[in-house]
Amino acid sequence: MPFLELTLPCSEAQQPRYERALEDVGALAVTLADAHADAPDEQAIFEPGVGETPLWRELRLTALFPAGTPPTLLLHALGAADAGLDWSQAEFREVADQDWERAWMDQYEPLRFGARTWIVPWNRDLPAEAEAADAAVVRLDPGLAFGSGTHPTTALCLQWLDRLAGEGTLQGARVLDFGCGSGILALAALKLGAAHAVGVDNDPQALLATRDNAGRNGLGERLDAYLPQDEPAATYPVVVANILASALVQLADVLGARVAPGGRLAMSGILAGQEDEVIGRYAAAFDELRSERHEDWMLVTGVRRR
Repeated sequence: MPFLELTLPCSEAQQPRYERALEDVGALAVTLADAHADAPDEQAIFEPGVGETPLWRELRLTALFPAGTPPTLLLHALGAADAGLDWSQAEFREVADQDWERAWMDQYEPLRFGARTWIVPWNRDLPAEAEAADAAVVRLDPGLAFGSGTHPTTALCLQWLDRLAGEGTLQGARVLDFGCGSGILALAALKLGAAHAVGVDNDPQALLATRDNAGRNGLGERLDAYLPQDEPAATYPVVVANILASALVQLADVLGARVAPGGRLAMSGILAGQEDEVIGRYAAAFDELRSERHEDWMLVTGVRRR
């Protein structure tokens, strides 16, 4: 299936504005590459992780749109979305999907988190250790949605879920994955013994990826995925939210209400130095609030007060 590809140069400072405008008008995915790298040696950043910024000052930004999208109308829509940006250098071409979302999978290796949890792409064989009877293996096809296990925030959440499983907390539990992306955390929880999982994300593409990954893992009947406005009101003994720290602060009441009394909450997407604000916002309703660090990212966990 072909796509319409838009490519244009931009600076590091303007990249977030360009990306927001492209997402606002329906971009399916965005990649970033060094504007000055020679084509054979350049290294693209596919779907940067939560809060990540590119390393280059001058970028080439590329976005995908559905085939048949009229370039002229798209440029008008982008101008309306952010009239302060220069869209005149945009170039268009039709590309096949093989040029895009599968390319990075060739470099993606099986990853282990904690004692039992494995994330393995569809195009890789299971490592011998992942063949163990108690291994919790998620076969992942992240598609165009964030969440492959390679980002430190995802790794922190997976390790936390693996620990919960070791304690027996996940066994038979219902789990909420708020900001589910590819569904990786919800799927890992199910593989580790949870009975049912709910994924919530404001990106319809993420919900498609979550449902697809659930089906591929034989878990389609045990995982539901919703947009925030469609999520049924419920409480859960285990809630994990891998979103930005600013969103965690704003959503403290919402997330707090999702955690059952005595339930466990884990939050990531928090840069080192932001954890105190998050902890302070949740301190009124949670006990045992703690943080741990992986590279420049933090995980904050707590227990809902009874």
